[in-house]
Amino acid sequence: MPWTKASAELRITWEALANIVTRVTADAAILLDRLDGLRMIGIDEKSWGKGSGKFLTVVTDHETGKISWIAQGRSQESVTAFFDQLGPGRSKLLTHVSADGAEWIHDVVRLKAPQALICLDAFHIVKWAGERLDEPRRRLASELRAAGQEDQAATPGKGMRAIRKKPENLTTGQRTALAGIARDNKHLCKGYLIKEQLRESLRVKGDHGKALLAGVISWAGRSRIPELAKLAKTLRRFQPLIWNTLDHGPRTAARKR
Repeated sequence: MPWTKASAELRITWEALANIVTRVTADAAILLDRLDGLRMIGIDEKSWGKGSGKFLTVVTDHETGKISWIAQGRSQESVTAFFDQLGPGRSKLLTHVSADGAEWIHDVVRLKAPQALICLDAFHIVKWAGERLDEPRRRLASELRAAGQEDQAATPGKGMRAIRKKPENLTTGQRTALAGIARDNKHLCKGYLIKEQLRESLRVKGDHGKALLAGVISWAGRSRIPELAKLAKTLRRFQPLIWNTLDHGPRTAARKR
């Protein structure tokens, strides 16, 4: 919870709470080496401070699900600082490193831990598809409003979350919105099905996952939807790293989408 709310619950100032947290984490750091025993890690960037443009580089231990290292910034220098602290000996023990498509991360990993397999993070791969779907959804809604079809324009607007979420996580209202999209816009519905096949390929993994991925790339490439054609190019470009994910990749901590 926010500092101010937590301090109010404890009936102390937020400055006093910050001092307590600082002391506790410092004591814990002395007793625990979070970089010891790392084999499969994820490197990600997180924004903080709404609208501030500030970022953190976060390294997670896939085997324990715990954060192993964190620092301000999102750059090659940030990732290099992690490997410098890890040291050459422990860097050689890494077997898998998951990340998004940021090649500035990949380049440092290849330099500092060349034996480690780089795997694209499954969450980010599906996120690419969701973001690509948002573009035709907004365009469709705009075209319908311009044509005076306000009722139909509302359907893709309400369907934003429905298109992005897993089918099993849909609310009743979102299922209704998705059904409206399937009825009124075949292209957008096709995009949703392509996104779900991509998600399924990452779930099943192995040769079956690779076959489904190949189908996604082919289907999206010939979909006649410009945004999905771009998705196909991106997936084809990163296909070797996605195959690493399908063959060996660690599962990212579960995120609800």
